[in-house]
Amino acid sequence: MVNKAKFTLVGQKLHSALVQSWARRGALACMLWPVSLLYAGLSGARTLLYRNGWRPSRRIRAVVVVVGNVVAGGAGKTPTVAAIVNHLKDQNLEVGIVSRGYGRAGSVCLEVRPDSDVRDVGDEPLLLRKATGVPVFVGKSRLEAAQALLAKHCQTQIIVCDDGLQHYGLYRDIELCVFDDRGCGNGWLVPAGPLREHWPRRSPGSNICGSAPMLVLHTGAYPAFGGYRARRSLATEACSSDGSRVTLESLQLPDSKPIVAIAGIGQPESFFAMLRDRGLDLVQTIALPDHFAYNSLPDCDHSERTLLCTEKDAIKLWRLAPSALAVPLEMNLESGFFTELDKNIADALAAKLSSAHGYKTS
Repeated sequence: MVNKAKFTLVGQKLHSALVQSWARRGALACMLWPVSLLYAGLSGARTLLYRNGWRPSRRIRAVVVVVGNVVAGGAGKTPTVAAIVNHLKDQNLEVGIVSRGYGRAGSVCLEVRPDSDVRDVGDEPLLLRKATGVPVFVGKSRLEAAQALLAKHCQTQIIVCDDGLQHYGLYRDIELCVFDDRGCGNGWLVPAGPLREHWPRRSPGSNICGSAPMLVLHTGAYPAFGGYRARRSLATEACSSDGSRVTLESLQLPDSKPIVAIAGIGQPESFFAMLRDRGLDLVQTIALPDHFAYNSLPDCDHSERTLLCTEKDAIKLWRLAPSALAVPLEMNLESGFFTELDKNIADALAAKLSSAHGYKTS
């Protein structure tokens, strides 16, 4: 157990060093640049297969909105998906979500239920199911997951795909690319830089998304280029495993326990910084890899301390530390974003109706 924890710590340090190197074209980035050329070649060849129709990008009868990014690591995609889905629900639209379910055991297509085992469906899909209440399906193939969702919930009008901007098996009608404060980093492709593909993004082609509109959303404080803004902030209350809530302010009272913050997300330091911005004094922070499984609890004495985590972590952490408190992340998207999204949704729904027999769906 100790050796496994040490291995995780070493891996996290190596990952942190790599992520830090993506901010500029330094020695490590330059060393990895030849490898990025290989990645670019393989990625380009794969996209070419879809662009030329040699591999099919299949349409479905629902409007597909893909929320993803071109930068490796967390940028706020999952809370953005939740915000969009809840907005569309408020417009009386029938919505569903599909996801790969990264980090889950197995690859079989499954419907996510509120009581699903996180190990079977993945942390983000389970979090989205609880946050939105809409049907959520996971599968290695997003097309298969979307088909299963429509078969079970035939009234669904819109399917929002959590991640998958570079996965072209499922034809998309609208694309949303999310950026955080990193922007495009040093502008190089992985592993020399943070980019999964070049930016500005070239349209994948008519066989993949036709003339699908792309919206750009910045969740960071300092956007490097045009797009809509989204403000990420922590809620004023934390949730316990039994559903009760406590204010963050109460955790700073003189007789309160010392606070330890833990996060297994794409950018753990952003969570710690937001806690400090809420006025919390953190005696220890534990940064773990994204989608950390929590098969064991990292070295910390949580019995005599208050353990704070993200909602995504709590889904797995509460099995080991039921006293931990989850601090929800709130996403506030500017109104202009929803105005454009609603227009694109309306256009896409109208096109589906008018072209119902104009192309083959699956």
